[in-house]
Amino acid sequence: MRAKPLVRASSLLLAAALAVPAVGAQAAPRSAKARAAAGVTIDYSVNLAGIPIGNAQLTGAFDGPRYRMDVSAVLTGLVGAVTGGQGSARSSGTLATGPLPSAFSIATRTSNSGIAVRMALAGGNVTQSEVTPPLVDTGDRVPVTAAAKRGVVDPASALAMPARTKGALLDPENCNRTLPVFDGATRFDVVLSYGETREIQKPGYSGPVLVCNARYVAIAGHRPDRPGVKFMEENRDMSVWLAPVEAARVLVPMRIAVRTTLGTNIIEATRWTQTGTSTAQGGDVTPATVAEASLSGR
Repeated sequence: MRAKPLVRASSLLLAAALAVPAVGAQAAPRSAKARAAAGVTIDYSVNLAGIPIGNAQLTGAFDGPRYRMDVSAVLTGLVGAVTGGQGSARSSGTLATGPLPSAFSIATRTSNSGIAVRMALAGGNVTQSEVTPPLVDTGDRVPVTAAAKRGVVDPASALAMPARTKGALLDPENCNRTLPVFDGATRFDVVLSYGETREIQKPGYSGPVLVCNARYVAIAGHRPDRPGVKFMEENRDMSVWLAPVEAARVLVPMRIAVRTTLGTNIIEATRWTQTGTSTAQGGDVTPATVAEASLSGR
């Protein structure tokens, strides 16, 4: 398994989802008073068919309407020794009804190859993008038109999902959204829908999460006759668990599960570290603190 598929699989749901349907409407960002400064760092284990194959980390920083997301992943064990796979991504921008990224970069590397993407965006629209090395023109890719680069989010920005309602962040409605993702080469939607709410316990977090079902919809830049594309479009065994960062009024992934042709790929939090005004520093986020923060409007 290469690093590029690993990072892209993460972006489909972490990412993914990795934004709301009207993200391109250029809604005015909320004032800094609407969101307190907050941060979250989540460590993840990566398993394929029950076998540990790597680790990942997501760090989100939120200061008023501004945000920055950093994502990294590395393959370990035998897979890592064979492939040397690793990747990292960074995005920044402002939060409105969805993320409005201004800059995005991603780089992945294996023992014998690498790829880098850099993008500049404004108001949800791509203004510049560069892929190194350039993609080979195979003649069977769906063209990425100018229209396909409007009203989009990058994979890392899609990991920060602002509340869709003024109520509790764990309102089931906050699951129901479509993430219009462009990674510099391909344009796809991640369609999320509410599945259930469940209680979990992880180091640093104890409480409820939203379980959202996920679907992948290819839009442009893909090769429609490829078996992998058809498999993902027909895949109904994908989900993402979302946990609240109350001080910033956003949700971020706690767990991602994607069925692949090699088995189910599970990216699951092993540690949650949060800073902000709505929870005690160094303490777990509990159902009580979540409820208290929601009632107080934070």
